[in-house]
Amino acid sequence: MGSTTGRFLIQSPRFSHVFLQKNHNFHLPKRVQFPVLPQSCDFHVPVSSISQYGSSRFLECKCAPESVSGSFERDPGQEYGPEPNQMVEQKETTIGDILKQSNSFLPHVVLASTILALVYPPSFSWFTSRYYAPALGFLMFAVGVNSSEKDFIEAFKRSDAILAGYVGQYVVKPLLGYIFGIIAVTVFGLLTPLGVGIMLVSCVSGAQLSTYATFLTDPPLAPLSIVMTSLSTATAVFVTPMLSLLLIGKRLPVDVVGMVSSILQIVIAPITAGLLLNRSFPRLCNAMRPFLPPLSVLDTACCVGAPLAININSVLSPFGLTVSLLIVAFHLSAFIAGYFLSGLVFHKAPDMKALQRTLSFETGEGPSFCFPLVSLHHC
Repeated sequence: MGSTTGRFLIQSPRFSHVFLQKNHNFHLPKRVQFPVLPQSCDFHVPVSSISQYGSSRFLECKCAPESVSGSFERDPGQEYGPEPNQMVEQKETTIGDILKQSNSFLPHVVLASTILALVYPPSFSWFTSRYYAPALGFLMFAVGVNSSEKDFIEAFKRSDAILAGYVGQYVVKPLLGYIFGIIAVTVFGLLTPLGVGIMLVSCVSGAQLSTYATFLTDPPLAPLSIVMTSLSTATAVFVTPMLSLLLIGKRLPVDVVGMVSSILQIVIAPITAGLLLNRSFPRLCNAMRPFLPPLSVLDTACCVGAPLAININSVLSPFGLTVSLLIVAFHLSAFIAGYFLSGLVFHKAPDMKALQRTLSFETGEGPSFCFPLVSLHHC
């Protein structure tokens, strides 16, 4: 083991060829263009050391002296396949990416569920109103699992954004609702109760789906959206009757107990459960996260398609199509107004675009069951 004669060839994952002469001089390439050409660097390597470690990787890691100049570059004309570990990692992450990216299909799924509910109502008619609270609660739970207490603390510090969202829901949206209500009666010649119904829709607080939409587009602002939606829902007990009295001359009755119960069941409890689970069992949450997006997309599709399917007769009534177009135009106008008005107010904010989208959702989004209720009671 003390001496050797001849030449040894050692394969290395990074070097094409490394040679050992009989005098144990370790030959390294001075400038590598694969395949490696030997260039002596007068580096003595005892064979006993090689035998002891029994691995060419030892030579690669331990036998590269600092005095050697040059660099190791791959030939750009030659292709190299990925290492086995990289291939396995790519296969594992591909499945997770597919699950996580299912949120990007939400617009297509919502459109498909709307068409399916109109064409074949039994596909969603089984999803009755008793499932609404658990379904929306699941969406809030998904947001809570992907958030932390620190996120909500930071959200409460943005009082200007919270105020802007409140103004969007209870000032901008009611004004637009009043305008579209007048248009429905004067321009389209609809019955007065239909115009009143559109005005009433504009007085309702924002929906929890706005939080989920914010979570899809700008996850860091999801806690801020939750705070804004919860505040508007909690104060709707006082604000909604006042707005209805101001716009139509009658106070809209509000179930205070039902409103508080709704906030607890749909917002507070699910988000708290998600936060506690994320804090106490982080590994479990990591395992759950890839499956939450596809389940949330299906959940949202049911929340959108079910009200249409259940009230299909009202929607397809003689005035149903006109009312539908007016409701869509009203919400679209609210989305646009919320986006551009918030851009004027927060044009210096570092996250202006994300904040614009969040406030747009808060201004334009409404409970999915409001439109069918208007059609049901006034058509």
